[in-house]
Amino acid sequence: MPGSVLLREADDAGIARVTLANEGRLNAMTRAMWRELRSVFESIQRDPDARCVVVEGEGAAFCAGGDISEYPAFRFDAAQLRAFHEEEVWGGLSAMLACDVPIVAAIRGACMGAGVEIASCCDIRIAQEGARFGAPIARLGFPMAPREAALVASSVGDATARQMLLAAAVLDAPQMAQRGFLAAVVQADALAQQAHETALRIARLAPQAARLNKRTLRKLHQSNAAIAQDGYAQEATVFDNHDPYAYASSREHREGIEAFLAKRTPEF
Repeated sequence: MPGSVLLREADDAGIARVTLANEGRLNAMTRAMWRELRSVFESIQRDPDARCVVVEGEGAAFCAGGDISEYPAFRFDAAQLRAFHEEEVWGGLSAMLACDVPIVAAIRGACMGAGVEIASCCDIRIAQEGARFGAPIARLGFPMAPREAALVASSVGDATARQMLLAAAVLDAPQMAQRGFLAAVVQADALAQQAHETALRIARLAPQAARLNKRTLRKLHQSNAAIAQDGYAQEATVFDNHDPYAYASSREHREGIEAFLAKRTPEF
């Protein structure tokens, strides 16, 4: 199965690098990549030499979303769909959220769906001018999983999350910076240098203070967005005991994915 999450362990400055790589698919996340993302960040969390992490995509994109070519094999069964989101996707995202090492995202090109979710787990986000952001999965006939939606909304803001999820809006880097999601927007050829300088600035500061600050900020975030951390049982209560994955076998879900793979317009 193509696709991998590559880890370059901390260098002499204490900077580790994580690269999302899925050649020919704009680094779309496969199921294996979600599992690797979890393993990679659990490894970084255990590394006493890591002072900062830079997350980037290989080539011209950050991450274009999920690898839809895999979807027909599991998404139409509610149990498999739930396991995918609750164990594989959330396993990777929660490992990033639990990481005490500061994370800098270097974003170029497409940052869609899963890419927005991964970027939302980063502490400081820097993007090139041409980067594009969105979660147009409504075109595919399915919603964003509850904990993932809560994570994104807490990072991009409620109004922006509604635009992305309800209107399939795609926003550019200056718009996302104006809305507070990005710390900086730079020219394409300056992205790598800006991300490295930001990581180096962090790495030169007290690593213990950084880790303790992240723990404090995590607790504050949890108190303001409990749904993003309380688990599936809490979600069931919040969503009136409605199973958020009951749509797995629905006609819209199947039609959206089948139309995408067949390169035709879906009929909803």
